[in-house]
Amino acid sequence: MKLSLILLAVLAWTSISQAQPRQTDAGFPNVPDLRTQARVVDAWTEYRLDTLVPELMRRHNIDMWVLVAREYNEDPVLLTMLPATWQSSRRTTILVFFDPGEDQPVERLAVARYNIGFFQTRWDAATQPDQWARFAEIVQERNPRRIAVNTSSTHSLADGIAHTDFMNLRSSLPAELQQRIVSAENLALGWLETRTPQEMTVYRQVNRIAHSIIEEGLSEEVVIPGITTTEDLQWWFRQRMAELGLKAWFHPSVQVIRSEQEEHSGDFSTGYDRYVIQPGDVIHMDLGITLMGLSTDTQRNAYVLRAGETAPPPGLVHAMTIGNRLQDILTGEFREGRTGNEILSAALQKARDEDIKASIYSHPIGYHGHAAGTSIGLWDAQDGVPGAGDYPLNANTAHSIELNVEVFIPEWDRSVRIMLEEDAFFDGERVDYIDGRMTEFYLIPRP
Repeated sequence: MKLSLILLAVLAWTSISQAQPRQTDAGFPNVPDLRTQARVVDAWTEYRLDTLVPELMRRHNIDMWVLVAREYNEDPVLLTMLPATWQSSRRTTILVFFDPGEDQPVERLAVARYNIGFFQTRWDAATQPDQWARFAEIVQERNPRRIAVNTSSTHSLADGIAHTDFMNLRSSLPAELQQRIVSAENLALGWLETRTPQEMTVYRQVNRIAHSIIEEGLSEEVVIPGITTTEDLQWWFRQRMAELGLKAWFHPSVQVIRSEQEEHSGDFSTGYDRYVIQPGDVIHMDLGITLMGLSTDTQRNAYVLRAGETAPPPGLVHAMTIGNRLQDILTGEFREGRTGNEILSAALQKARDEDIKASIYSHPIGYHGHAAGTSIGLWDAQDGVPGAGDYPLNANTAHSIELNVEVFIPEWDRSVRIMLEEDAFFDGERVDYIDGRMTEFYLIPRP
């Protein structure tokens, strides 16, 4: 690693601890200011470009990787390679990685009208007005064996090149080079799914912020039983995220589970009804934030105490324990190289062996909420996910451990689903929750 990069990274990490909170209360986790965020993210990006891209290209035997995007129609991979101050590509942006082999550094080139910072600009419009002709010159000068572009019929995040851009790329090259175009699917997925040590240091804080928002919202500070509705709470979460300068990558969902209410059918394609929250309700919510390019996805539960109660009914407490047990079963099946479908099948079989009525629908998390990597079930695909579930589990990846258990509650004389979701990191050998997991219901009001 270059000394300058190390110094930049150290300064960036230090600046996080020194940055002042942005619209946060005393005791609330620090949200770095935008300038600090940009400095840190740029250090991450340069480190990833220096180390991860060469590793991935050599692992998958690709000597040229080309990414193309036009302004506001961006390849999702290309967007993660731009400087933090760039919020989109500009005009037509072409990025080229070339590995000359023999342990030489991988070239990072830009055929673009503007300086992209991390890349050497190799187009002078005054000398060669035709951008695609200049691109073709660069490719022919290097004569790559394989020209990888982001196309995939299985993984949408690896299918980022638009049809027009692909046609322009191909038609700019002579017939011999056109025959060398291949899919960059594994490169794109590997880039997006891999989390670096620097990112994971801060990812814990990002998850802590998300957990703190949830804990605040699922409290008597926000919820007034008999008045507050599930819709009120959804919008409170959305507003709170906006006040903190956080991006919500989906609109928060809130539902109630109560003793006399029909249990949710399990069809998550429909919305939830609007209910006034009452004593005796379980409040289930789902929230995801994005900060510094890192996303979270969390589902947690609160119990609204009835008069005279100091804890949830024992049946609900037991149900939470069963939910935690299913989490342990699932993460215990994580093995590097195993596919998501293999993990799903093994975990569900173990759950059946323990008489747990389970449903598993876990997914990678990172640059995107439903991120690149292997799918471990879908709520409506418990027999496996063709394509996305056949991709192998890789080390240094983050995942949302999302699932539910159906448990009979004696005090309610019926079964309920306890739905849980927590973000975790797989280092190749073990799975650790990034900022812990829920093992007890939040109580409203707090004792």
